[in-house]
Amino acid sequence: MKNIEITNVRNFALLGHTGSGKTALLDAILFKLGVTDRQGSPDNGTSASDWTDEEKSRQISMWATSFDLVYKTKGGRDMELVALDTPGYADFYGQVLSATAVSDGGVIVVDAVSGVQVGTHRAWKNCELAGLPRAIVVTGIDKENADFYGALEAIQGLWGAQCVPVVIPTLDHKSVIDVMAAKEIPADIADRAKEMKGALVEYAAETDDALIEKYLGGEDLSAEEIAAGLHGAVHDGNLIPVFAVSSKTNLGLEELLEGISLLLPSPPERPVKDKDGSVVDVNPDAPFSGFVWRSLNDPFTGQVSFVRVYGGSLKKGQEIYNATKGQKEKVGHLMIINGKKQEEIDVAHAGDIVAIPKLKATELNDSLCAVGSEIHFNTIEFPSATTFYSVTAKKQGDEDKLATALHRVADEDPTIHTERNSETHEMILSGLGDQQLEAAVERMKERNHVEVELHTPRVAYRETITAQGEGHHKHKKQSGGRGQYGEVYLRVAPRDPSDEEWFVNAIVGGVIPGNFMPAVQKGLQEGLLRGAVAGYPVMNVKITVYDGSYHDVDSSEVAFKIAGARALRDGMSKAKPVLLEPIMKLTVTIPDQFMGDITGDLNHKRGRIMGVESGDGMQVVTAEVPQAEIFRYSSELRSMTGGRGSFEMAYARYEVVPANIAQKVMAEAKQHEEEDE
Repeated sequence: MKNIEITNVRNFALLGHTGSGKTALLDAILFKLGVTDRQGSPDNGTSASDWTDEEKSRQISMWATSFDLVYKTKGGRDMELVALDTPGYADFYGQVLSATAVSDGGVIVVDAVSGVQVGTHRAWKNCELAGLPRAIVVTGIDKENADFYGALEAIQGLWGAQCVPVVIPTLDHKSVIDVMAAKEIPADIADRAKEMKGALVEYAAETDDALIEKYLGGEDLSAEEIAAGLHGAVHDGNLIPVFAVSSKTNLGLEELLEGISLLLPSPPERPVKDKDGSVVDVNPDAPFSGFVWRSLNDPFTGQVSFVRVYGGSLKKGQEIYNATKGQKEKVGHLMIINGKKQEEIDVAHAGDIVAIPKLKATELNDSLCAVGSEIHFNTIEFPSATTFYSVTAKKQGDEDKLATALHRVADEDPTIHTERNSETHEMILSGLGDQQLEAAVERMKERNHVEVELHTPRVAYRETITAQGEGHHKHKKQSGGRGQYGEVYLRVAPRDPSDEEWFVNAIVGGVIPGNFMPAVQKGLQEGLLRGAVAGYPVMNVKITVYDGSYHDVDSSEVAFKIAGARALRDGMSKAKPVLLEPIMKLTVTIPDQFMGDITGDLNHKRGRIMGVESGDGMQVVTAEVPQAEIFRYSSELRSMTGGRGSFEMAYARYEVVPANIAQKVMAEAKQHEEEDE
């Protein structure tokens, strides 16, 4: 294991829109530092980061992958660079959240041709929410139609003048200039370079009262003072350094590595607090503490937990304590995983990302610490699902294999969920998009040998009433011996959701004996599960039982249970029952040029536009849309915007289904009922 001072550790996440060049940049860094013997590329399936079969076939990053690298600076310092490559595709945003949660800095990648895109905005906001110091890398400066200065103008227009280049390309994009260190600068960019250098020196001076006084007094700051000042300005978020790189030709790569080493913070400069607000001690001699930010099921190794070490040291063979589960664990093996390459190590320190296989009780979001300690870290909150499918096994008899496979894919990706819908009796697979769920289906086939079919789920409709109604039923049955008798009169009325009382016992004079009222109430509860319109559960109804009759010999709990359920159905049929559908709140983020297409499509889906806001050069449309219309919205939005739109979705409420739609729903419900029989 390398012996590098903790102050020389830089832990950062590579973030940005899909196709912006994050993975290509990392592949170039890996080759330059000798980690790989040839420069990989995601375009031809040789990337060291996108190494899984599913990533190769789709040519996109799907998982957050960590790499532990050693870089020797021009000044001779050995730096440990812990880099986390993240997906840019919106379907895999959960991986981005996991990576940024355990990073000390964010490096946002912007393509010199495409410029700032939806994923770039998402990356920026994610860094802001996490309070991460950040840098920006403009990649692809060697491409045809590349425009570094156009991209820079867009960046500064969105995020302010504090986004200052420390490296700029020459106008022919054949070389780059270090703004602070270059001695000879081409005349055609000399004025720009001078302006940028002045801005950087000013940002450096502003970090310290003594420096600003020296600067304002007209004295030159030393190189060491400027370096320290720039480092402090980046740490405080007052300066966002911008770099220029060509991953294909490695142009600007050395300057980027120098900049990351000089400007981004080390673990001691980013003190982490536990849930109690106590600062974690990063000293190697301090008690160990760490957090599980990713978990996977390896076909050969089994369960593997990826841990960010926050405090102290973690050693191979050490017994640790899972504070989340209240259980001890044994670290049998401790590994650094660079893509698909594994390296077993003996010890890890603060800032490191390590993999620990075969921990018995440990899962994603668990806090780990030394035995005798009790440290709990804040957990990662993942977005709600936006895409839903009903999933069934293709072959009969594969139900058990399907359940196991679904459990495994949900364990690996915290944004994938599985549950059985008790109303529609479907197994629902949900996530953040079609690509994510289709990849999950492929993994189930490959690892668990179970093939599945995906279908559009049934909507969980509800029923209610809009008026009062009287219901009555006399259950009377005589078939020799003891008969059955029970009679119930009731009244149904709309109930305000804030009123928790749904049942009123208004029986007087013992016309229904008290010992039979629980049976009546049970019958009503069962009746509320199947309404009078299409057999869907009933909501927001108040039931008052006010009369009835009984027989001394033939009355029974079963008889009154049946009478109650049928009296409710009778009463609801007279109270103007209606069908309700779930309404979802959509927040759609798109570039300006797609505004008309998106709003028109939402209107076509029976949606209501609630508001439109402009932010960071994007349009954010808020709308309320029936769930039945948006099960496939992820793929539809991608098609309409060329992958440049994103959305979030949350349940809002239930609303009455229009009459023409309700007729179709009732017909489908009847068909499903016949099929189930």
